[in-house]
Amino acid sequence: MTHPYTHPDAEPLKPLNWTGIEPPVFAGAVPNHVAIVMDGNGRWANSQGLPRTEGHRIGVDAMLDTIAGAVQAGVRNLSVYAFSTENWKRSPAEVRFLMGFNREVLHKHRDQLNAWGVRVVWAGRQPKLWGSVIKDLRVAEELTKDNTTMTLAMCINYGGRWEIVDAMRRMAEDVQAGRLKPSAITEKTIARSLYVPSMPDVDLFIRSGGEQRTSNFMLWESAYAEMVFDDALWPEFSRVNLWNAIRAFHSRDRRYGGAIDRASSSS
Repeated sequence: MTHPYTHPDAEPLKPLNWTGIEPPVFAGAVPNHVAIVMDGNGRWANSQGLPRTEGHRIGVDAMLDTIAGAVQAGVRNLSVYAFSTENWKRSPAEVRFLMGFNREVLHKHRDQLNAWGVRVVWAGRQPKLWGSVIKDLRVAEELTKDNTTMTLAMCINYGGRWEIVDAMRRMAEDVQAGRLKPSAITEKTIARSLYVPSMPDVDLFIRSGGEQRTSNFMLWESAYAEMVFDDALWPEFSRVNLWNAIRAFHSRDRRYGGAIDRASSSS
């Protein structure tokens, strides 16, 4: 018998290693929180002589493959940039497609994520976002709320600056109501006011598509993230690209503002 959240259009469930590719043995600790800007769908589609929307369709397969690879590698938190607050500037036709498409992705794949033990949470703003999309996000959150293998933040109608603005507004309301003293505001206070307070700071920030910018994603959380920019357009991205980024992460010297004097020894 199916559970009450199963959608009739749900895709058949796949094992984590449906590609037959097993993760490598990593040299160091796996990053606790990986954030990904899934860039290049439109450019990939245009390079194939297809409309931009087809790139988004193909990009879902890359997203699922990457999520599975993150679970295989032992990543505990993953954030994916699915629709930004700036994406409303795109053509009305593409915006309508993306809104409907995000619903379709949730319908078809929430059972898959649940089967992998993934907890889904939504990070983003309610204004302008379709009510039907919010409803489906809440259904996915409810379905997967007890999962503990990995937390997946679906960042839909998300903007890093807006997240900080909304956090400031919540704190201002607490100050006005007498629940918070201005002198008591710290970095931890701000972190508790973000969209998903349970998500830790980003350790590894990945962007596909060859561009080298953050595009207003996870600004507060990525203050000390290691950046990896991959030339692969998102539909060409896979779990192997993710694992290569984790290898690059292990090669970095993370000092968090500190420094060690490594004077050369004299002979």
